[in-house]
Amino acid sequence: MSRLSSTGSSARAGSRLRAMDRLHLDAFSGIAGNMFLAALLDLGLPRRVLEADLEPLGVPHRLVLRKVKRGALTARYLDVQVPVPGKKTRMRSAGAAHGAAPGHAHGRSHQDIAKQIAKAKLVPEVRDRALAIFEALGRAEARVHGTKLENVHFHEVGAADALIDVVGACIGLHRLGIRSVSASPVGLGHGTVLTAHGRLPLPAPATLELLTGIPTVPAHVEWETVTPTGAAILRTVVDSFGPLPAMTIVAIGHGAGRERPGPLPNLLRVVGGRQDATSSDRVVVLETNLDDQNPEHFEYLMERLFEAGALDVSLQHLQMKKNRPGFGVRVLGRPSDRVALSQILFAESTAIGVRVCEWDRIVLPREIRRVKTRFGQIRVKVIGGDEGPRAVSPEYDDCKRAARRHQAPIREVVRAAEDAAREALGLD
Repeated sequence: MSRLSSTGSSARAGSRLRAMDRLHLDAFSGIAGNMFLAALLDLGLPRRVLEADLEPLGVPHRLVLRKVKRGALTARYLDVQVPVPGKKTRMRSAGAAHGAAPGHAHGRSHQDIAKQIAKAKLVPEVRDRALAIFEALGRAEARVHGTKLENVHFHEVGAADALIDVVGACIGLHRLGIRSVSASPVGLGHGTVLTAHGRLPLPAPATLELLTGIPTVPAHVEWETVTPTGAAILRTVVDSFGPLPAMTIVAIGHGAGRERPGPLPNLLRVVGGRQDATSSDRVVVLETNLDDQNPEHFEYLMERLFEAGALDVSLQHLQMKKNRPGFGVRVLGRPSDRVALSQILFAESTAIGVRVCEWDRIVLPREIRRVKTRFGQIRVKVIGGDEGPRAVSPEYDDCKRAARRHQAPIREVVRAAEDAAREALGLD
C-alpha cells in the first residue's frame, strides 16, 4: 500500500486496510474474474495503484468501473475493455472466458501467456500466484479436451481480459496484505452456455473440473454463475471453505455480475478482516486402525495424504483384538478434502473402514517466510501471538536438503535458520 496518499481520508483508509490480513468470499451467486477484482476495488483497493501495477504486463486495456445496484445492494461492476481489430474497444463479454481450445489458430497458447507473466516486472508473490492460476485453468481445459497443457490456446480477447482479471486479482490480494483466504460453498447455476466449442451444459466442463473437491450448492438460476477464470481463482487462492471464520471485520466489498433475475443479487461479497491472536476453524478427522499393514508402506501413505491436502498425519501404536499389534492412523484435513483423503486411505492402506468426524480447532496465526542463511534460503514457519511473532520453526525438508548440499550437520542448518529468522523479526 506504499502508493496511498499519506494525508486526509486516503491515509485513514490506508491505515484501515493495512489492518486486514484475511479475506472471506461469500460466493452465494458464484464468482467470475471481473466480479472478484471489482469486489477488491470496492473493498478499498485503490484503482490508481491497480492500474500502475498492471502496466508492466504490457496488455492494452481500459478499466471501466461503475457503481450499480443488484437487488437492494450497491456494488461495483467492472468492464475490462481490450482493443480488437476494426474497433476501438470491446466490452468484456460473458463468453470471453470460454475461448480455450486445443490448437486454436487465432488464440494465444498457455505457454505464451505464462511467458508474458514471467517477463513482466511483477512482485514475485503476484507473478507466482498468477502463473499458478493460469496453470490450473490450462490443465483443466487440457483434461476436458483430452490434450496436453502446451496445446491449450485461449481466444485472443478472452486471453487479454483474463490476464487483467487474474493478474489484477493477485495484485489486489498482495496490496491489501491478505495472507489467508476462505470461501463459502459456491452457488452453481444450471442450463447451457454458448462457447467457442458450441453450446455446452452448465457448469462449463472446465469450470466443473476446477471445482472438483470444492463444496458447491445450487444457486437455483438458469445461467452461468461461475466462469472458468473464477473457478481457477477459487482453486488457487482459497485456503479453506466454510462459513465466515472468526475475525475482526475491517471492510466489506461487493463485486457485481451482470443484472440477472434470481432469488439473490448477482454479486460476490468479500469480507476483509483481521486475524486476532487466536482464531478458530473446522477440520475433518479421519481415523482407521490397521493390524495387517506393512510398516514400510506408511511413509508412502503419508506422502500421498499430504499431497492431497492433509494438514497432519499421525501414527499410534495399538494393541488390538486377539492381542494383535497394530497402528492407529489419524488424518487432519479441511472438510472439503474428506472424500479425497478417505480414498487415499482405502487405496494405499489395508483399511476397510474409516471413521470421520469434524472438530472445532483453535489456532495461533502462522505464516511461512524465507530467510537467507549461509546454507541458502530456508523456509521458516513464524507463529504469532498477542503482540506479534512469538516463535519460529524452520521447515525440516528445506534444512535436510541444505544439510546434504553443504555436507553440514542438520542441527547447524536449523540453528542458522532460527537465528536468521529471529534477526529478521527482531526477536530476542
